[in-house]
Amino acid sequence: MSTTRIRKLVIVVEETRREIGRAIAPPTRKAAAIAVIENPCAGRFVDDLEPLMVIGEELGELLGSRAVAALGVVSSAIESYGKAAIVGESGELEHAAAILHPRLGAPLRKAVEKGAALVPSSKKMGGPGTAIDVPLGHKEAAFVRSHFDAMEVRLADAPRAGEIVVAVVVTDSGRPLPRIGGLMKEQIKGEDGLR
Repeated sequence: MSTTRIRKLVIVVEETRREIGRAIAPPTRKAAAIAVIENPCAGRFVDDLEPLMVIGEELGELLGSRAVAALGVVSSAIESYGKAAIVGESGELEHAAAILHPRLGAPLRKAVEKGAALVPSSKKMGGPGTAIDVPLGHKEAAFVRSHFDAMEVRLADAPRAGEIVVAVVVTDSGRPLPRIGGLMKEQIKGEDGLR
């Protein structure tokens, strides 16, 4: 049974078709799945953040699968991923860390089929309308420069003081018109999450 109290879910798909006057074919696409949740630890110091870790695991599965579905591709077609959280003023930064780090990654990796590389992340505190850049990196090899990117997420009415905004972003491509060299996705070995 879910322990996560979700006020709202928001799904956003960004598709870039032209860049600097050039057609992008196929378009580059990013999907963000965002949950606004009640913070069970808001307003008080809590030593044991296990309830937030459980929420992180639940959100990894829910948001990962929703983001993949939003792109309308099979999970193996996902190329990069990232995660982020904004904690409302009655919480603390460690609440975001408890959601994002211990357990969110495993169900997200399952949603995108494998994922050997670390999931890039960011966290901050803020009120309604606070924006956060969700960092992105290739899911199998962190050194693939064409996939160093981010997607900004912002909700006008969140987070309220006792809430946390949690976002997962996935892509089925890298940046538009990448040309700075480095490891290409076709060269990935997938042995250590780096190359």
